[in-house]
Parts: sequence; structure tokens; C-alpha cells
Amino acid sequence: MNALVPLPVLLPLCATGLSLAFGTRLKQLQRLISVAVLTAVLGLSVTLMIAADLRGPLTVHLGDFAPPLGITLVADRLSGLMLTVSSAVTLCVLVYSLGQGMADREEETPVAVFHPAYLILVAGVSCTFLAGDLVNLYVGFEIMLVASFVLLTLGGTGPRIRAGSTYVIISLFSSMLFLTAIAMTYAATGTANFAQLAGRLAALPLGVQTLIQAMLLTVFAIKAAVFPLAAWLPDSYPTAPAPVTAVFAGLLTKVGVYCMLRTETLLFPGNRLGDLLMAAALASMVVGILGAVAQTDLKRLLSFTLISHIGFMVFGIGLATRDAYGGAIVYVAHHITVQTTLFLVAGLIERRSGTTELTRIGGLARAAPLLAALFFVPAMNLAGIPPLSGFIGKLGLMRAGVADGSVWAWILVTGSAVTSLLTLYVMAKVWNLAFWRAAPPGQAATGTVLEADSDEDDDDGDEGPDRIPGTGDEPVRPRHQPAGRAVAATLHGHAVTTTTKLPVPMTWATAATVALGLAFTVFAGPLTSYTDRAAAELIARAPYVQAVLGR
Repeated sequence: MNALVPLPVLLPLCATGLSLAFGTRLKQLQRLISVAVLTAVLGLSVTLMIAADLRGPLTVHLGDFAPPLGITLVADRLSGLMLTVSSAVTLCVLVYSLGQGMADREEETPVAVFHPAYLILVAGVSCTFLAGDLVNLYVGFEIMLVASFVLLTLGGTGPRIRAGSTYVIISLFSSMLFLTAIAMTYAATGTANFAQLAGRLAALPLGVQTLIQAMLLTVFAIKAAVFPLAAWLPDSYPTAPAPVTAVFAGLLTKVGVYCMLRTETLLFPGNRLGDLLMAAALASMVVGILGAVAQTDLKRLLSFTLISHIGFMVFGIGLATRDAYGGAIVYVAHHITVQTTLFLVAGLIERRSGTTELTRIGGLARAAPLLAALFFVPAMNLAGIPPLSGFIGKLGLMRAGVADGSVWAWILVTGSAVTSLLTLYVMAKVWNLAFWRAAPPGQAATGTVLEADSDEDDDDGDEGPDRIPGTGDEPVRPRHQPAGRAVAATLHGHAVTTTTKLPVPMTWATAATVALGLAFTVFAGPLTSYTDRAAAELIARAPYVQAVLGR
């Protein structure tokens, strides 16, 4: 069973080579390879999760080199759950992106670019979850960074290049800080292996321990977009294509949260910086949700809710009790799924209406009832309406705060309740503006028909896209199109394609993520039992150390 541990990393990397070899010549085969590999990774992740729960942590020393010389990969209950949820989400987003590309009939960038970059991103995420040492964790981060920059800048538009540049600068800064922290750790202890560090860090002077802990927390807080280190996120994510934004918002920030969970429990037990973490959690909740209240663009609004709800997870890490860790793990799994779903829905709204600016859309509940349902369920889940999984995760965290009884715990419990109410207000605002109210005048799709009944094979057309009033372009006489026609328009500096009939793969992929979120509610009992065992394993530390070092 241990031999399966490296496969979630190796399979996407090998598939990347095949995808590059086929390139644009065999698009269907390239798509088939991507879907097949991510399906296999999902199956492997489920297997590893079950095996880690039944048998304890699974380990592999690559090259059979013992720590600290070799690369160690470890799959325990926490990493198994994270792998499973992330694999399911990335598979759904891939299907969504394929539906989007097939519906457009025209790629902004070659297919040869998207698929390899996406597979490398999946490999980097898997590497991060399985890493058994700081160096390999850093490698996983860098793999994700390379793939992320390519995906963020797909299409090469000005806004995407600017957003990608900001993302890369912030990521490079955090990478340099991470390297510095790794160098300090190795100089002080002679190892970067997690299991060995669990014993050696405690022998260091308290000041050195605190410095290393603070540096690592800063790196992971940047990755997780914890306030005040989250200013880069609302400007970076909304400009990317919908599937890219969805997987970034749902998954990449949780990689930072996972690393905080892993290091705070395994390397730095004792919760020395607990008050600082809870202060950051409260600031993230409040600032994030107030930022969301002020937004009128759906993607930016969701970006701010992302920052806000990261605070719930940091709240659990700051409390540092078994119940708090269990609640935080539940909330991480829940939020990966729900946040991804909401950004996929935002992509569907953009395709249906040509924009995500809430002041310019409306009437979608009547015009697209399925789209309304796909938004309503995860929106209520994010707000924490009973009995959905968002409520279960928040309830677990708040109960842990009440049981702790400290001043900071009670402040965070109050902040969690206020944030949940404001989240409900924000989701209600989106519902009222985009779905419930009547469509504003002039909402009908306008622009240049890219694909008509008589010219299905002529995707390029002889005429550039018309310009839409109110977007910074010169006004033109709009041409209202029949239902189902694909329409090109320029909005906020990038091209979108609108259809009144949503592509089936995009719709079903979004529905699958909604169903995954509901599955957390239906199987809440087994899920919370699993996360409680995972939390107990994190606090005990001994099972992890013994599995890696063999003693």
C-alpha cells in the first residue's frame, strides 16, 4: 500500500509529458488523458485516505534513502482527506473547462498550454499535501507557482498579465522567506524532515523556535491569504478564466491552511502564537466580509468572502484543541468545495449575461432556474444555514471556542456569528440583484454572432467583436440575438462569449460540485468522526513520527 503514496504526484507529471507530446494535433486524446489521469488520482486519493484511517500513516522514502537524506512522502488522515477533496474538485473543474472550450469553439490560447499547466498544478498540490519535509514542501509550492502563473495569464490580456505579475511578485517574496526559514531550521537542527524536527526543535532556545515558527507562519499566511497578507488576492483571482479562478480560490489558499495545521501541530505544539493567530483570524473575518459587502462585481465579492472564511480555519488552528482542529478540518473540506462551486457559478453567470457586474444583470431566476438553484445551494452553505455542512463546521468551531472559555475565544465566537450573518446578507444581495429582481433594461445579449446555423465551421468570422456601451469602449448599435446563439463582447478588457443556453458539461460539472458539498451534509456523521480521529492523530504526533522514523 505504501507504494501508492507517490502516485498522486507522479501520474499528473507523466501525463504532462504525454499532453505536451500530443499538443494541439490530437486535442481529443489530450483531453482524454487529462480526465483519465485525474480520475485515477481521485481513486488513489480515496484509497490512501481509507488506508491511512485503517492502518495509520503511510510513508515512502524515495530512493530508499533514510531521513534526512531522502525525500519522504507521508499520507495520514489529514493529507488523505485533503487529497480526496482536492482531486474531486480538480476533476470537476477540468470537465467544466472542457465544456467551456468546446462551447466556445475557439481557444484563446492553444490547448497544449492549458492541459500541461493544469496537470502540473495538480501534481504540485498533491506534492504539498504528501510532503514529509520542508524542502519537498517548498518544491511543491514552486511547482504550483509555475503552473499558476501560466493559468492566470491565459489569453495574454492586459488585466490578466497585471494580475499575474502581482501574484508572482508576492509568491516570489514568500518563496524567498520560505527558503530563509528552511535554511535557519536546517542550520539549527541539521534536518528538514518533519518527523525529526518534531523532536529536535524542542531542544532549541525559545527565541529561535519562535523566530522559525513566525517565519513559517508568515509564509503560509501569505499563501492562505490571511489578513493583513491578503491584499493581493482580490486583484489577482477575478481576472482569470472562470475555471482557473475556481480552482485557485477553492484549493490553493487551503494549501496554506493545511501547512499551518501541519506545522503548528507537528513542529510547534504548545500554541505559543495562539493569540496572534486568533487576532489574525478575527481581522480576516471582519475585513473580508466588510469588503464583500462593498462589492458589486460577483467575482470580487466572492474573493473577499474567501478571505473572510479563511478566518474560520485560522480560528481553529489558534485555539489548538482537539475539537478546534476537528472543526477546522471539516471547514477546510467544506470550503474547498463550496468556494469552488460559487466561482464556477460565477462563470456560468458571465456566460449567460456577459458580465458579473451585479448592477447590470437580473431576472436569472426566471430566465435560468437551474442556474439559480446551482447558486442558491452553495450560497446558503457558505452562509452556514442549518443543516448544511457550513453550519456543521462553524458549529464545531464555535463549540470549541465556548469550551475553551478564554477572552479571545469568546471574541472569535462572536466574530464568527457576525461574519456568518453578514455572509448571509451578502449572498442575499447577490440573489436579489442577479436572480430575483427583474432584468434591467438593455440586458439582452448584444455583439457579433460567432457561430450561426449557416456557418458552424467558420468560427473566426470576418468581423471583430462589437463594443458595448459602459465598458470603456465606443458605443455601437446593439444587435439582439436569438436564444442559444453565441455572442462575443468585450467587458473589462477581456473577451467573453455569452449563450442563453448553457453548455451541458459546464452545468453538470457545477452540479457535481454542488452534490459534493451536499454529500458533506448527508454524511456529516462519518465526516466529523473521521476529522476527530485526524485531529487526535495531529495532536498525538507519535503515529506520524513512528511511521516515518520506524521507532
